[in-house]
Amino acid sequence: MLRFLSTQSPFNLWVIFLIENFAVTGLSLLFGWVILKISKSPVRLATVKEWFICCVTNLINTAITYLGFWLWLHGNIIFSFDLNWRIVPDFLILFLAMDLCMYGFHYIIHNSGIYKSIHSFHHTYENPTPIDLFVLHPLETVSFGLLWLIIISLYSFNFYAVFIYLVVNVGFGIIGHLGFEPFPANIRNSLPLKYLGTSTFHHKHHLDITHNYGFYTNIWDKLFKTYKV
Repeated sequence: MLRFLSTQSPFNLWVIFLIENFAVTGLSLLFGWVILKISKSPVRLATVKEWFICCVTNLINTAITYLGFWLWLHGNIIFSFDLNWRIVPDFLILFLAMDLCMYGFHYIIHNSGIYKSIHSFHHTYENPTPIDLFVLHPLETVSFGLLWLIIISLYSFNFYAVFIYLVVNVGFGIIGHLGFEPFPANIRNSLPLKYLGTSTFHHKHHLDITHNYGFYTNIWDKLFKTYKV
């Protein structure tokens, strides 16, 4: 796939990456909508402003994707393409490293003047819906994208581990913005789910913005005393 992309013109790459990002968004929203329908939970219709910001987010993510590909093409980002044992540890390293960095970034946003001017729009509604995963201030989307590129440029990750992480990242985003908890308490409190950022965990952050800053896990919130049961 990457070899095919490397033969494409810049314009074709932009089109391919744009289609890719909108496809991921569409599938994510469809998946979230199906879960809400199956659970018979109320579905709040997205506003025109939310759809507009969602489109802007996709355009920015397309630019980030293009920049990441350009960095790989010029040797600034290096992947291993071997199907071996490295997939698991590389995924775990990437998963925890991104979780820690995003926790720190999220904490700083909420505890500085940046919140009102940038992040408050994401918290317009106390009860989030799947589209809110893509409703972010453009500067915030750029910051998360650059953080991602920095992390994967620091180490030669296995390409398949990166792909799995990206799928898991979207999955966590959807679950965190369902507005209800799809997992029963007995499952949610079992290993390893008790350490993961479930829908309840992130929903409580929307209800109380001074706690639960983590994305994939609650490890850093517990460690730095920002966790709320």
